[in-house]
Amino acid sequence: MLNHQHTQKLRGTALLAVLKHQKDLSDCFDFNVDGRSLTALPAAVADLPHLRILSAYDNQLQDVADEVWSLKNLHTLNLAGNQLKMVSEKIGGLQKLEMVDLGHNLLETVPDQLGDLSRLRFLYLSNNRLTGLPPSLAQLKNLLYLNVTDNQLTQLPEWLGDLENLQELRLYNNQITALPESIGRLEHLLELHLMNNRLRELPHTIGRLSRLRKIDLQKNGIRQLPESLGNLADLAEMNLRFNALTSLPDSMGQLQNLRFLDLRANQLRELPAGLFDLPHLEKVDLRWNRFNAIPDEVDQLIQRGVVVFL
Repeated sequence: MLNHQHTQKLRGTALLAVLKHQKDLSDCFDFNVDGRSLTALPAAVADLPHLRILSAYDNQLQDVADEVWSLKNLHTLNLAGNQLKMVSEKIGGLQKLEMVDLGHNLLETVPDQLGDLSRLRFLYLSNNRLTGLPPSLAQLKNLLYLNVTDNQLTQLPEWLGDLENLQELRLYNNQITALPESIGRLEHLLELHLMNNRLRELPHTIGRLSRLRKIDLQKNGIRQLPESLGNLADLAEMNLRFNALTSLPDSMGQLQNLRFLDLRANQLRELPAGLFDLPHLEKVDLRWNRFNAIPDEVDQLIQRGVVVFL
């Protein structure tokens, strides 16, 4: 029998060697077999009652053995980078889960029972084939981070606003055409990533995201921005490059904490006057627009030490 302190945390080759010799791993709490080209998880995983972390990232799993769903003490489950086409509804029984990573698989749907994971804080669903999300996810009141990038979403549900503690939302590289009005209820949101979608405008409710620090809207087709954008008092980074903006709302002059502003590759002909007075501005990119003339205030920004690309 292996010494207790050595069985608690084993990885990769060492772990598989211990399993091969049928050593006692009952005290193991961290089971990591990342990148081992496995087509199935070892059956011995069922004999690990104290397991808190199960990571099988970057293997060749096509399904998950039922033994995994009996690991009631799991806090972290990483099955990313496999060939999964479905996940069992039994995942809803792992009530202690705080982090689930199902990214980089072949999933077209995820089970409704994900919404039963009331302690879940981090959910990764990126790089799959999802066209929608189950309404049950609205129950994830403790969720801090949601990543559904690189899927096939065309719209977002109204229940998105029910994720009241969400701090970071990543939705880039989809086909989303509009944001729900309810997004304004995400009052704890700090980062919003929507790069490379098909947005044409933003709902006025986006101005209610008073704690938002970063928003990335590059490579959409946005033609105008709502005046409410000026209410984002904590906003420090805004990326608007490669859109179709012909003007900016005057309220952008109220973004007193803005540091980085990327306006590249739009159709802007002028800028709101208040933009030049923002006290914390560090970098502005104005290239590839249609300005009639470069405003004199740009020289003032440069003299203040602001990096300006023209």
